[in-house]
Amino acid sequence: MYKDVMERFSHLKADLVLLLVTILAAFGWIFSKETLTELPPLLFLGIRFFTAGLFLFITHRGSWKTLSHHPLKEQVWQLGGIMAVALLFWIQGLAKTENLGVGSFITSLGVVFVPLVAWLMFREPIGRSTQLAVPVAVFGLGFLSLDGGLSSDPGHIFFLVAAALFSVQFTLISRIAAKVPAIPLTAAQLMVVGIVGFAVSALTENWPSSVSVEIWGWLLASILFATSLRFSLQTYGQSLAPVSHAALIMILEPVWTALAAAFWFDESMAALEIFGCLLIFSALIIGRWSLLISKRA
Repeated sequence: MYKDVMERFSHLKADLVLLLVTILAAFGWIFSKETLTELPPLLFLGIRFFTAGLFLFITHRGSWKTLSHHPLKEQVWQLGGIMAVALLFWIQGLAKTENLGVGSFITSLGVVFVPLVAWLMFREPIGRSTQLAVPVAVFGLGFLSLDGGLSSDPGHIFFLVAAALFSVQFTLISRIAAKVPAIPLTAAQLMVVGIVGFAVSALTENWPSSVSVEIWGWLLASILFATSLRFSLQTYGQSLAPVSHAALIMILEPVWTALAAAFWFDESMAALEIFGCLLIFSALIIGRWSLLISKRA
């Protein structure tokens, strides 16, 4: 009885943490798009993620001793590499896209595919509620991301590649998040992304001679809120919930992003897109239905 209560409490805590993560991630799209008006995409990626990782390193120096002697430290750095490649594609999509809302839903396909990736890679069983929820979510995402065709926006192909890589990274990190402290796990990945971003940017981009104060403000918001805080909470939240469960909660990110883009950039949402959002919320309810039933029992 006590074990069941604690498990439900852990799932509730995971829900709240991951919900906050989706909101911070949505704001991150706005912060990033504003910053890209003056900074090259890969240079921005390098500054944002390396600085965020360095910030966590400075504020939690003691936790690094745990990682340096941890048996899974090599996997942590490998996860950073996968995350870096995924974000290289994502940032190019962000720079080229004409609609943040649609782009965010395409990217979130990676989250939807996580249970399938977990099954393919590790034969992790897929629960009946997830089996029902994932197709509904895919239909919902289809109404949003396929309205007008994938070829209508130059950023779509980059988002699709990023989504595929994110699904692998999300699956792998969920398997070790409970075994490695959240802060060093997050900081290590962020610094790897930053280093890769800087390196590729130095080889392919022209760096601006000056940047306005306003852009530095957007960059700071991206570093502190949309990166350091967001990824720390995401790693912690994933350690409290099964990978398939966490993936369904993360589907909310594109919903918040579409709403934020509509408010900030005056992006419009068609009737089909609204219907897609309703399907996504339906998928979340289906995915949580078994827990809701158990609470009533």
